[in-house]
Amino acid sequence: MTPRTALGALHIGALMFGLTGVFGKLAAASASIIVFGRAGFAVVALAFFAALAKGTRWKKLAPRDVRNLLVSGLLLAGHWVSFFVSVKIAGVAIATLGFASFPAFTVILEGLIFRERIRLNEIVLVLLVSIGLILVTPSFDLASQATEGLIWAIASGLLFSLLSLNNRANSGRVPAVQAAMWQNAVVALCLLPFAAPGLSAVRALDWLWIGLLGVLCTGVAHSLFVASLGVIKARTAAVVFALEPVYGITLAWLLFHETPTLRMLLGGLLIIIAIVVSSRMGSSPTPSKAVLDSAAH
Repeated sequence: MTPRTALGALHIGALMFGLTGVFGKLAAASASIIVFGRAGFAVVALAFFAALAKGTRWKKLAPRDVRNLLVSGLLLAGHWVSFFVSVKIAGVAIATLGFASFPAFTVILEGLIFRERIRLNEIVLVLLVSIGLILVTPSFDLASQATEGLIWAIASGLLFSLLSLNNRANSGRVPAVQAAMWQNAVVALCLLPFAAPGLSAVRALDWLWIGLLGVLCTGVAHSLFVASLGVIKARTAAVVFALEPVYGITLAWLLFHETPTLRMLLGGLLIIIAIVVSSRMGSSPTPSKAVLDSAAH
């Protein structure tokens, strides 16, 4: 893979991540069924791509690795469920921008959990995200669907941040694709009891959207990011990943006529700037690890 094709693969991966909310909205199923199906299809897709890739290494899991993957899977399940609940309630744009708050949570939680000093530029990052979320919120009426959906999306960002920090604490022990497979398997098992009663009622078209979520937005996107990191600098990859909200909002605008207001666009711009800044700051986790964590979305 040349640097040019790797950069193209990164943008395709970011576009696929941006499609996450779109496919979730298209699928007329509950959040639990969508997440169960996405995780199941993702396990199959990741196993297939790992079999095709040369030099794929598998590590024998120690008890510590099993515990870490179980916790990561539970956090990933909560992250995905809350994100798709937000999509169903408030739409793709608000869900995507609310989730994009995760860098601010990561800065705060790193300081609390790892007892690291929060730097001035990190405080600015938190302020940018906070102002962006205020602008994105159409109103502060808790009874409104937009506000409720944004709260679910912010919860999704918080859970994703916890997932990233858990992976940071156990980084390097399990290869990325193997970890992603096991985490998705845990997600599928966790959601099976909630999804099972409604599986027979899911339409064939909805299974198509859910399958695309698992194969494209998880398996293919994750594999593209892993492959491109062998050629492209991880910080470049992180900046490209910051385009995910742009792709998601644009597609929602075109497909669902979710026309963003000027205030929402300004808020989204601040959040995207914060994501780019956070990817350039050189915080504690290695850049490649941060990008691979992002692929969990």
